[in-house]
Amino acid sequence: MNIVGIIPARMESSRFQGKPLKEICGMPMIGHVYKRSKLCDLFTEVYVATCNVEIYDYIASINGKAIMTGDYHERASDRAAEALQNIENRINEKIDIVVMIQGDEPMILPEMISEGIQSLINNPGIAVTNLMTAIKSQSEWEDPNEVKVVVNNQNCALYFSREPIPSAKKYNQKIEALKQVCIISFKRDVLLKYCQLKPTPLEIIESVDMNRLLESGIQIKMVLTKQSTYAVDTQKDLDIVEDKMKNDPLIHYYS
Repeated sequence: MNIVGIIPARMESSRFQGKPLKEICGMPMIGHVYKRSKLCDLFTEVYVATCNVEIYDYIASINGKAIMTGDYHERASDRAAEALQNIENRINEKIDIVVMIQGDEPMILPEMISEGIQSLINNPGIAVTNLMTAIKSQSEWEDPNEVKVVVNNQNCALYFSREPIPSAKKYNQKIEALKQVCIISFKRDVLLKYCQLKPTPLEIIESVDMNRLLESGIQIKMVLTKQSTYAVDTQKDLDIVEDKMKNDPLIHYYS
């Protein structure tokens, strides 16, 4: 099976300009994401998809593979879909599964990627899987940079929001809240369909890619992971991650 990882990355982040090339333990963040993703043994290949020459050149400098895309994409999934088509044209063969990995997840673990892929393979009626994990603090639940998700009894997504959901307004017991982990596995055709769909109202309101699929009637299987990671959205996040990664055993495999 031809399984490819695509890491969308751009310098023009609205929350943290230039963050893909910000250094963590002496290596640009996008380098950590790329090299850690490559440790997943289910991948045929991993690519960085970018509209920035400086990111492309950096990946080339570490003997990695990068794909240039347009600079007009609002959503990472649209960039990944363009990259998919470019990759297929380059290798002259079809890809079966694309795993989209956010470029701001420098502590990603290869076993997390495998969890999403295996769930997609093991559920033939599902076209998209997305990792999720438990929210562990009130501040995390209230943080708009953390995308929350609510699911049905089969762990399929009902809705994604940057607001604290489910609501605690009329409920005085502990809420088991969940958040999205941005490792999303797509069967090829549904990712290509994604970029053909028009942006949807809830996608735009929440600024969350996956709401476009939900609003279009496409099911997303959420996969609960017990592994923890830490996304970088601000300089403060970068400082926290650098401190955490000083003692990260995985970093010694590639740095």
